[in-house]
Amino acid sequence: MKPTRVGLVADPAAPTDIARRMDDLGPFDGGGAWDISIVSEPFTTGSEDVDAAVARLQDRAHEHGWDVVVGLTELPLHDDEGRHLLVEADAERRTAVLSLPALGGLRMHARARRTVRLLVSGMTDTNSEADYRVPLSRGHGVGRGGGRLLLGMVLANRPWKLVPGLKSALVAALATGAVATINSTVWLLAGSLSWWRLSAASFISVALAVAWLVIDGELWDRPDDDSLQARERSRLYNASTVVTVTAGVLICYVALYIVSLAWAFFILDPRLMGSYLHATRDYGDLFVLAWFVASAATVGGGLGSGLESDEAIRAAAYSKREEDRRNRLADS
Repeated sequence: MKPTRVGLVADPAAPTDIARRMDDLGPFDGGGAWDISIVSEPFTTGSEDVDAAVARLQDRAHEHGWDVVVGLTELPLHDDEGRHLLVEADAERRTAVLSLPALGGLRMHARARRTVRLLVSGMTDTNSEADYRVPLSRGHGVGRGGGRLLLGMVLANRPWKLVPGLKSALVAALATGAVATINSTVWLLAGSLSWWRLSAASFISVALAVAWLVIDGELWDRPDDDSLQARERSRLYNASTVVTVTAGVLICYVALYIVSLAWAFFILDPRLMGSYLHATRDYGDLFVLAWFVASAATVGGGLGSGLESDEAIRAAAYSKREEDRRNRLADS
């Protein structure tokens, strides 16, 4: 018996990485065999109806001679009623699209693997001929059932990969912090601030850095038109971008705090600084000092520095990957 030829078409980056781990997929019952082929290419855009993606996948299936084709996309899918979709499938033509962010982000590989296996098994069942959609949530808006989708979009952005793109800003902030740590005025300011003022300084410094990255990188997405779907898509894109960039900045902030604290413990004697300031200081004050320095250095060093790699930051925005996806589809 000839194996069933299964094609997996995956968006570049994370969806392709997930698809490449599925080259050993087979039926749940162990019967028959699947010949898995994986193609990495953009096959849909957020501005298109999901049916356009299904049609494009069918063209790829005819081109490669696949019996079944499943598309793995990093984009959120929705139907005409505005419901977020996990799956859109045409069982008769054995074609399906899986929205990876709709899986929620956690245990993405395992969930995607099981879902694809279920889809292929269902579409190779001779008794299954009906189209079907699996809605994720009803209603519009991130706050109305879209939290799971947003989490999946943020994790698909892989915020930890923003750190290399922030390298020059982080180095500038470290240099600023190293100088500030031994400044007597900084010691006086840090010692005079209450915990809520220090907390506010942390929040403001991170917010300013995030706003700078979004504005300077032109990451803010605007709807293509006035339709409800376009506005919803932009809200999702922008929410995922802001959360992703915030996560990246927070990682840098924590790293800056740890380095500043280690530097302070290495070079400073709190009693000596206390005698200079005519105040009592001990090693516990170094934790407060590093906290204040991390906030000040994030603003002074981070915002005053250029980006090491605009592309590393732009990759965190769905709108920029969408632009690249459209260009590649137009070229093909």
